[in-house]
Amino acid sequence: MSAAVLPPLLALDTPPRKRFTRAEFEQILETEAFSGKRFELIDGDLIDKMGQKPPHANSIRRLTPLLAAWFGLERIQVQSPIEVATRDRERNFPEPDLAVLKENKLDYDIRHPRGNELLVIVEVAESSLSRDTTTKRDLYARAGVPEYWVLDLEARRVVVHRAPAEGQYTQISEINDTESLTFESHSVPVAQLLP
Repeated sequence: MSAAVLPPLLALDTPPRKRFTRAEFEQILETEAFSGKRFELIDGDLIDKMGQKPPHANSIRRLTPLLAAWFGLERIQVQSPIEVATRDRERNFPEPDLAVLKENKLDYDIRHPRGNELLVIVEVAESSLSRDTTTKRDLYARAGVPEYWVLDLEARRVVVHRAPAEGQYTQISEINDTESLTFESHSVPVAQLLP
């Protein structure tokens, strides 16, 4: 007697996925049900931004004054939205952990900065490394963000993405906690950025 071959159960086990548009996302944020909660929209998925563990939060606290000393506090954005490339706007509205503006424009009172109006974006990766080094990396490259850092807390390194061209970063390097990160005319030991 031969064993029956069963079809894969993956299709049965995977619940239907609701991908949101930016318009739907903005309507959700206006409802009282989500009052006091923070989300970002990435590839149609709502990503909860509230669940920071102490190492993640402390890394942001370490980086913020450093970047402010280098570029001025008025040019630092902490967990605030940016505009992505036109083709990505329908299903994406990211809030990077940190961003440095090229300049602080008056019209940011009525719109969010675009990727090409930034110097660098920083994401702190504790449980989000895979998304930060794939989906968000590509999103930021297509938006024209000139430099993107992923602070990988578990591996104690910074993954640096530079030189976006045709929607991809052409230079990617890893800087470990025994080395220094250099940006423009500034340098900082990576260990100083890590909890």
